[in-house]
Order: sequence, then structure tokens, then C-alpha cells
Amino acid sequence: MQKNETLVSVDTLFWKMAMKDDEEAFRLLFVNFFPPLTLFARRYLTDLETCEDIVQDTFLKIWKNRKTLDITTSTRNFLITTVRNSCVDYLRKKETEARYHEFNSDNKEQLYDPNDLLTLSELERMLASALEKLPENIRQAFIKSRFENKTYKEIAEESNISVKTVESYMTRALKTLREELKDYLSFYILFLW
Repeated sequence: MQKNETLVSVDTLFWKMAMKDDEEAFRLLFVNFFPPLTLFARRYLTDLETCEDIVQDTFLKIWKNRKTLDITTSTRNFLITTVRNSCVDYLRKKETEARYHEFNSDNKEQLYDPNDLLTLSELERMLASALEKLPENIRQAFIKSRFENKTYKEIAEESNISVKTVESYMTRALKTLREELKDYLSFYILFLW
């Protein structure tokens, strides 16, 4: 019974905070949940300071968005889920930053070498050459999709094949082109993504 009373009091604190802008209710939520949520965040992150920052940011977002929060689970589950999602977002961001820095440090000379600068016509010739290496049916599907902006369904109907076959053609075309044009990442992003 005591557990249910605690749940009700936590939900009540949340309600007071959201509906009545009750700063004392918010303070009580923070005081009661900051330590266990920080400990929970340590399951994902090793740095205590980062865990504390994430939990503080979570409470700040809750306070800022208190009028529009849509809590469909218990308040405790909401807090845990919010902190977990913040930890996952933090890890994704760090991983992306690490990959970017690794790419830059590995390719620093190449990125800034003026001899690597290609004109659009040179890039188009490289793409044409790579496309020539594809079987005709795959090449045509790729051209229709990327340069004529046709849907897979339209390509399938025009070529009298299934949409799954078009998907397979595009997968094979993109794989081949990635391999052929792997040294030209920015070009790849512009034309093949």
C-alpha cells in the first residue's frame, strides 16, 4: 500500500508542477529523483559528470515543457525513459563526432589538396564510366530513379518487372557505384544518396 501512495504522490507532484506551475513540487521531484536517475544513467555512460548533466537537462526540459507533456505511462517510467533516450542521443552524437574527427584526421591532406578538386564535368565523366560497368537493366533503373526522379513503381511498370526487382537493381547499382566512387564521398552524397 505504501508503494501505491508513493506513486500517487509522485504523480501528484508532477500534476502540480505541470498544471499549477508549482516550483516546490518540481524541486521535490528533482531532489527525490536526481540521485537514482543519475545512477540509472551510469548504466549507459561511465562519466558521472556527464550523467549528472544529462539528468539535469532532462529536468530542465520537463520544466520548460511541463504544459505540453503527454505522459502515457507512470511518472517513474516517463522519467526513466526520458533519461535513457537522452543517454542514447548523447552516445550517438559522440559516435558521430568521433567518426567525423577520425575521417578528418585520416584524410586531412587529401581533403585540402587542390589537385583533388574535380570539376563537375570530370565528376560526370567518372559517374558515366562507373554506370557503364553496370548491366543495362540495372543502369536503366538507376538512371530513371536518380536522374529522371521516377518512383520504383513507375520504373517497374515501364520495364514490366516487379517493384522488388527494381529494389534489387538499385541495391546492386548503389553497391557498385559506392565501390567505384569511394574516393569521392561528397560527390557520392550529392548524386547517389
